[in-house]
Amino acid sequence: MHITVLLHEAVDALAIKSNGIYVDGTFGRGGHSRLILSKLREEGRLIACDKDLAAVTKGKVINDERFQIRHGDFSGLRHILQDVGVAQVDGVLLDLGMSSPQLEDASRGFSFRLEGPLDMRMDTSRGQTAAEWIASVSETHLEEVIKNYGEERFAKQIARAVVVARTRQPIVTTLQLAEIIATVVRTRERKRENKQHPATRTFQAIRIYLNAELEGLSLILPQCVELLKPGGRLVIISFHSLEDRIVKRFMRAAANSDELPRGVPLLEKEVQRLSKQKLRLIGRAIRPGKDEVAENVRARSAVMRVAERI
Repeated sequence: MHITVLLHEAVDALAIKSNGIYVDGTFGRGGHSRLILSKLREEGRLIACDKDLAAVTKGKVINDERFQIRHGDFSGLRHILQDVGVAQVDGVLLDLGMSSPQLEDASRGFSFRLEGPLDMRMDTSRGQTAAEWIASVSETHLEEVIKNYGEERFAKQIARAVVVARTRQPIVTTLQLAEIIATVVRTRERKRENKQHPATRTFQAIRIYLNAELEGLSLILPQCVELLKPGGRLVIISFHSLEDRIVKRFMRAAANSDELPRGVPLLEKEVQRLSKQKLRLIGRAIRPGKDEVAENVRARSAVMRVAERI
C-alpha cells in the first residue's frame, strides 16, 4: 500500500480556494489529488498528470467531472494545460518521490532487493531500458552518471566492475546488477543502524539519468511561475539532495528582487512591476515528523518547499 508523504501539509500549503484550478503534476496513486478534490466546490478543477501509465490507469478510476488526468511528463505542463483549455492555475503540487507500487513491482526494475528485468523506465511506453543502456554505455560515462546522480564515492570502482561483468554475460536483471555492485562496495553503511544497501546510490543514479528527472524538474519550474495566477502556490516535495538543491536555488532566485534606489516615489505595486521578483517564499522547508517517519520509513528524506506567485 502506498502512503502519501506530507499529505495534509502539502495540500494545506496550497491554500486551496474552493473554486480554484489546481495541478497535481505527479499523480502517483492519487493521495494528494483526492484530498484536493475534497476541498473543491463544483466549479473547482483539478488537472493531474503522470508519465507512469500505471498511475494514469489508477487516475482514470476517479469518476469526477472536476478531475482530469493526462499521460505525460510534467515538464510539458504548459501543453497539457493548453489541451484542457486552462491558461493559469491557482496552485501546482509536485511530489517527486516514487510510489510504493513502483518499487515493489519487480517487473518495473527499480528495486535492488527484488529479482526482475532491469527496466527502470517511469514511462514504459518509450525510451531505453536500464539493461539496454548498461549494455552499451562507456565506462567513463557510467562512472560520471553514478558519481553525479548518485553522489557515490565508489563510482569508478562500480563502473569498472560493471563493464568487466558484462563481457562475461549480459546484465539483464536487478539482482545481477546489485550483486556486482555489492562486490565492490563493501560498505561502511552496513555498519550503521540504517544498513543502506550498497546498490542504493547506483540504482538511484541510473533511474534519475534514464528518466531525465533533473532535466524535467528544471524545465517545469519556470513554467510554474508563468502558469500560476498572482497568489497561486507552488508546493514541491523532494526526496534527495539533487532535487532539493534545484528547487531551493530556483525559488530563492525567483524570490530575489533588484533593489531600486531609496526615495523613488513609487507605490508598492509599481515596485513589484519593475522588479524581477516573481515568487515569495512561504515559511521554511518542512520535513515529516517522527510519527510519520515511524509509520512510513520512505518519508524520512522528504523536504517540502512552498512559494507564492506575486
